[in-house]
Amino acid sequence: MADRTRDPDCLFCRIVAGDIPSEQIHADDLVVGIRDIQPKAPTHVLFLSREHIPSAAEMTDHDGPLLGRLFAAAADFARAAGIAENGYRLVTNIGTWGGQTVPHFHVHMLGGRSMSWPPG
Repeated sequence: MADRTRDPDCLFCRIVAGDIPSEQIHADDLVVGIRDIQPKAPTHVLFLSREHIPSAAEMTDHDGPLLGRLFAAAADFARAAGIAENGYRLVTNIGTWGGQTVPHFHVHMLGGRSMSWPPG
């Protein structure tokens, strides 16, 4: 398995470490949730892994607990934010063509409005 320690050049590693301020909505030993600074929906939250994992493509069976925690944190936040009943979207981007701009595993939560399909 690749080294998953903090990458000092990674924007999200710096946010997770508290070196860069963010509006944190969740924090535990595996996942940090922050509000997106350029929201694409009324509710736009990022759930970041504490470990430096470049993308979902780098994940293995070892990451089951991380994914379970992330999805549970997202569901809890959706209920608290009042968007669970009408629904929301969870998405992760992988690579340049997938729209990934920060090479650190994260999941976008978009809610508070109707989503179209297919996306972009």
